Amino acid sequence: MAVLKEGSKAPLFKAVDQNGKAISLTDYKGQKLILYFYPKDDTPGCTAQACNLRDNYSALLKKGYQVVGVSTDSVASHKKFEEKFTLPFPLISDEDKKIVDKYNLWGEKKIMGHTYMGTTRTTFLIDETGKIVKIIVKPDTKNHTEEILAAWAEG
Repeated sequence: MAVLKEGSKAPLFKAVDQNGKAISLTDYKGQKLILYFYPKDDTPGCTAQACNLRDNYSALLKKGYQVVGVSTDSVASHKKFEEKFTLPFPLISDEDKKIVDKYNLWGEKKIMGHTYMGTTRTTFLIDETGKIVKIIVKPDTKNHTEEILAAWAEG
């Protein structure tokens, strides 16, 4: 699988969110999309990231940005996560790893000497035409909105 680069077309996807609603990249044609991939619902880093986006959601919408989260957790897990933290944006369930594979984000990870397979936390900023404007690798979970706004400004 080729590594995605800024300037290339974002891979198409279709899956369901925490409400069982079908979501696809084409739903966001003509809009700016913040597509963020995260490892696991309700873990410290993923919660900090989701809550940072939640707390700044209205400001992101005012600038014309839509937000969609993606992880390999189930629809039920996403629903619990959404309800626990009052998340206002879709969380796509990618249990079969088709989307993380298309975006080349499934790989080996290491934590405290333990090696395992998982999703690499990465955010893609996608423009109105479906082109990747910026890729934020290893986002700062507590200050993610600021990173996004700075990246759009320079992109």
